[in-house]
Amino acid sequence: DPHAIRGVAGRFLKEGNFIECFKYMNQAAKGGHIDAHYQLAHMYVNGEGVEQDMKKAFYHFEEAAILGSVTARYALGVGRGGKTERAVKHFIIGANLGCDKSLKCLKEAYAKGFVKKEDLAASLRKHQAAVDATKSPQRDAAELAEKNEESSFFKKEFI
Repeated sequence: DPHAIRGVAGRFLKEGNFIECFKYMNQAAKGGHIDAHYQLAHMYVNGEGVEQDMKKAFYHFEEAAILGSVTARYALGVGRGGKTERAVKHFIIGANLGCDKSLKCLKEAYAKGFVKKEDLAASLRKHQAAVDATKSPQRDAAELAEKNEESSFFKKEFI
């Protein structure tokens, strides 16, 4: 079960045991777990539990993006350096799926002349539709609870 294996990997990650985390994360990724691919990409970027390897990092970002990770799409766009056209494609896909960071980068690319007005307009509409599709009273309540929890944590710890 890739989800259970990812859970074990997460415990090792929290403990800072990157070597064991990598072993389990890799197993979960082989089972098609989207977050395992995304986490492996970060481990390769940062050299956590493995030797730093950008080629393998991009492989895992790509796998996570194919499986539907909008944050992986964003990371692929940001990591394209001088390959502006390819980066813009990743930002468009991410924005269309509701990723705010991808939309922000798409707007910046538009301001620099890398994106056509009609492409930006289409992505703005699709982004809003994706955001609207994820709205629910339960999600709003969960986000509010999370903010309140973070707020009370900071008050206790730092005030």
